[in-house]
Amino acid sequence: MNIIDIHPHIISDDEKRYPPAPLFGKRSDWSQERPCTVETLIAAMDAAGVHKAAVVHSSTTYGFDNSYVVDGCKQYQDRLAAVGSVDMLADDVPAVIQHWAARGLAGLRIFTGGSTKDFDPSELDHPKSFQAWEVLSDLGIPMCIQTGPVGLPQVAMLARKFPKVNIILDHLGRPDVLDGPPYRNADSLFALADLPNIYLKLTPRIFGDVAKGEASAETFFPQVVGRFGAQRLAWGSNFPTSPGTLSEILATAQQGLASLSAADQAWVFGKTAQKLYPTLA
Repeated sequence: MNIIDIHPHIISDDEKRYPPAPLFGKRSDWSQERPCTVETLIAAMDAAGVHKAAVVHSSTTYGFDNSYVVDGCKQYQDRLAAVGSVDMLADDVPAVIQHWAARGLAGLRIFTGGSTKDFDPSELDHPKSFQAWEVLSDLGIPMCIQTGPVGLPQVAMLARKFPKVNIILDHLGRPDVLDGPPYRNADSLFALADLPNIYLKLTPRIFGDVAKGEASAETFFPQVVGRFGAQRLAWGSNFPTSPGTLSEILATAQQGLASLSAADQAWVFGKTAQKLYPTLA
């Protein structure tokens, strides 16, 4: 199995060439405590047996300047694809997206909140952002969305309005799974299953959550596969944001998904990523 990671991050050690300018004005702690250059990522991938990766731009380090993720991935273009961020409400956002796509950007991400800010989904359904989604539709570029349950109605709206854009929900939209089966608290997540262009990113956050309360990996992940299909699930390490080595993070994910069939695991750990990011095929 060729294992593909669709959520590692990289941070340059050259702040003169790539100066930090974090979104919302606050740099994330992890990017300062556990920085990871592209060379460090490649070494970690080799040690873990991860074949390829879609590297997600660190908005909490560089804001909307995608230079390092683009330049870093270009150094290893046979193994890496770059996923960046743009100001979706900027007047010139269509031209900006086309600019970064020409430089090699394979995907985009909207960061509505997380490690440095509470979630605010208002950007998602702002009419001014729709011109950006039209460009994504034309170019065939997928969009990752970082939000919590509060933003899922907007995600559903966007999936219906722009059916040609594949939407990848970071961390599964952070569902509450602590109630255990049948996971009624996660109904807002399962309500998205009928929208075929919505994909789910399985990261350390959910593997940690299914070990708490009444939840378990053996009951939750088969339910997710049954509703969405493994063809719409992909693994992301969140390395180095999440603690631990890439090898340890991968091992935790493999253990958590051990109840799935080998065919389903092949989709989660590689084939879905290749569908979303064809350059990784």
